[in-house]
Amino acid sequence: MATKKEQPIILITNDDGITAPGIKNLIEAARTLGKVVVVAPDKAQSGMGHAITIGTSLRMDKVDMFDGIEAWQTSGTPVDCVKLAVDKILHRKPDLCISGINHGANHSINVIYSGTMSAAMEASIESIPSIGFSLLDYKYDADFTAARFYANKIIKTVLANKLDKHLLLNVNIPSIPKKEIKGIKICKQAYAKYKEEFDERIDPHGKKYYWLTGEFINFDTAEDTDVLALQNNYVSVVPVQFDLTNYKLKKLLEKKKLFK
Repeated sequence: MATKKEQPIILITNDDGITAPGIKNLIEAARTLGKVVVVAPDKAQSGMGHAITIGTSLRMDKVDMFDGIEAWQTSGTPVDCVKLAVDKILHRKPDLCISGINHGANHSINVIYSGTMSAAMEASIESIPSIGFSLLDYKYDADFTAARFYANKIIKTVLANKLDKHLLLNVNIPSIPKKEIKGIKICKQAYAKYKEEFDERIDPHGKKYYWLTGEFINFDTAEDTDVLALQNNYVSVVPVQFDLTNYKLKKLLEKKKLFK
């Protein structure tokens, strides 16, 4: 571990907004492990994925919200927050970027849509080791006790071990008391999706509007998935990457020479 004079810089962001309880709990989990700097959206940005702001200007204001912690709120997306933090606030790459703690699951296919994980992924693209944390509880007043404990444990482990500079971990924590969690499992992302529907409604002016609903369906029967680990009261840790290349299909296409 670094000495006190050489404290690692830990960038914290999220997609639920800077006032969300989840980010306050992530700060508490990390504040003793390095110099924490917070750059987060000024409002909820859930489901934004890897969106960036290119058509409008971005605003950024320093705020005094967390005792002894430098914090900034921005009008941008979670990915914007990481970009702004590196270029305009830190003027260097932090030693670690952590995102969350998200209110709600980011296991399986959720990782594609998640602003929490996209912020972490943006850091990973920039060669900053990163971790996204999520608690399987959507309630504003969720109990983050277990999530805070395991976030601290995982952050401490990552800082103490020199791993891949593109390290990107997707961590999900079951919404149960800490004493009921059996431990941590390294998992793969489950093959699952949402069977989605749009609920059609009528507003007070008689015009139609639509509300996205859906049922989560898990098609994966493997024993090492994040969904199964969480169902069995384990914290799931999935190593993620931003390289979306299907290498198996690439080899097949090269072998068959279909595209000449």
